[in-house]
Amino acid sequence: MESAAYRVLAINPGSTSTKVGLFEGETEVFTSSVAHDAAKLDEFESVSAQLPYRRDMILAVLAEHGVELDEIDAFVGRGGGLLPCEGGTYEVNDVMLDHAYRGANGVQHPAQLGSQLAHEFAAKAGVPAFVVNPPDTDELCDEARMTGIAGVYRNVHLHALNLKETAIRHAASMGRRYDECDFIVCHIGGGVSISAHQHGRMIDGYDIVGGEGAMAPTRCGAVPVAGVLDYLDAGHSVAETRELCMKKGGFVDLLGTSDAIEVRRRAAAGDAAAQRAWGALLFQLNKYIGSMATVLAGHVDAILLGGGMVHDEDLVESIRNACEWIAPVCAYPGEFELAAMAAGALRVLAGQEAPKTYTGIAVFTGFEEKVH
Repeated sequence: MESAAYRVLAINPGSTSTKVGLFEGETEVFTSSVAHDAAKLDEFESVSAQLPYRRDMILAVLAEHGVELDEIDAFVGRGGGLLPCEGGTYEVNDVMLDHAYRGANGVQHPAQLGSQLAHEFAAKAGVPAFVVNPPDTDELCDEARMTGIAGVYRNVHLHALNLKETAIRHAASMGRRYDECDFIVCHIGGGVSISAHQHGRMIDGYDIVGGEGAMAPTRCGAVPVAGVLDYLDAGHSVAETRELCMKKGGFVDLLGTSDAIEVRRRAAAGDAAAQRAWGALLFQLNKYIGSMATVLAGHVDAILLGGGMVHDEDLVESIRNACEWIAPVCAYPGEFELAAMAAGALRVLAGQEAPKTYTGIAVFTGFEEKVH
């Protein structure tokens, strides 16, 4: 069957909403975002306990559009809760469901409902369920894993799904395959991901929930370790400090808002603190993009920008001015997450790509190092 004939439902559970999209081949039939009341979500004892609530809301969306489960050829969800694995499209299996249910990666996030919801619907329809480029996609080269502390290694948490889809789309626009190209790919939104892609593998990037890379509206980014120790010595807890890495740093801590549009407005009105914060964000974006150019030894086909903040033309122009000497800068405002999930499933259904098997074994567990 041609890929255009397959119908795929993509499911993206988030902190305050569940987004769903039905695709027929590459054509979007409809997308819908169902908002969730925070107080209602707080009633559940765990993320996974929300499954029946979110399932019923998705079923209501399908009913509203006159779509039956048995009219869909595959279901695909976000792959949260998993251990680090290579990028690609994975068929949901029992190991994956167990890891997603309990959040085996140690991060409790609604994305872990993606595979569970996809599996529940697929089981009823008698069709496959998939996840595509999970949040814990890890394709780092060995050199990128090392730190100067024995037994402490770098890993990455990035917007892998959107990063890879942006790269796949841009490669196609060049008449080439993703695995034939070298890109620096960025997602610039509430979180900021900057990554190096070499011949279809994301060989370096930053742990954006661990305090690496550029700051973001909700994340502190890289901070000197000694400064963090001083912060702890001043009486702040480890939990407070961790929140600066994950959701309360960046613009939130500096300015009391995560709204980049508000920050730009305040900066334009002469707010010195907002001007410094916005300027620092642009400076750091350019600095970390430049660092990925060295990872690729200067062989960069394009610098690709995705995410909501890429709608800001001044931000894009700043990156062009600072980085276009490296490679052409191409903007893809917004995100392709639902379309990216559907595209991964379609490639498997059409026989263009073989599905991968989630083993539950992390792709990296450490080097054998000599202890002094």
